Amino acid sequence: MRIQSRQVLGFVLAGLLLAGCQSTNIEDYSSFGDSAASVDDLSDVSFYPADELVALGVVQFNERNFGKSYALFKRAVSVFPEDPLAWLGYAASADQIGRFDNADNAYRLLATMIPDSPVYLNNVGYSHLLRGDLPQARRYFLKAYEKEPGNETTANNIELLRNSASFAKRGS
Repeated sequence: MRIQSRQVLGFVLAGLLLAGCQSTNIEDYSSFGDSAASVDDLSDVSFYPADELVALGVVQFNERNFGKSYALFKRAVSVFPEDPLAWLGYAASADQIGRFDNADNAYRLLATMIPDSPVYLNNVGYSHLLRGDLPQARRYFLKAYEKEPGNETTANNIELLRNSASFAKRGS
């Protein structure tokens, strides 16, 4: 009887601990500190190793694990250097971790692959926005808008640019 009461007490304590968490879905937790989405099974990717690396890189990027996504996209572009999606992910991840030199190299290469793509133009514009080069960012966002006026990402980037321009400039 004692063993059963201790087990019940253990279950009650575990229930109280879980009840204190903000999420009610136990599947949202991962033992690695990331959300469960970052360790999902990606068995639906095609045969090529670059596809798996890109899929994993996208998950890590969306989880805001930019260092991890950078490493995955870096491997992806070395496996399949003709893949624009891998290069876009690599450049965007490089931007997020402040490796603008690597991002610039990727964008130069992408300019030969997908020069007029709104995705490319938005990414380059956002890169300039991160660096504080608002006039250059505006130039790319407007090009993206000309290519696809209904693009929601472009509209959001232009709004973000507008908000960035209203912040006070601070001296160094």
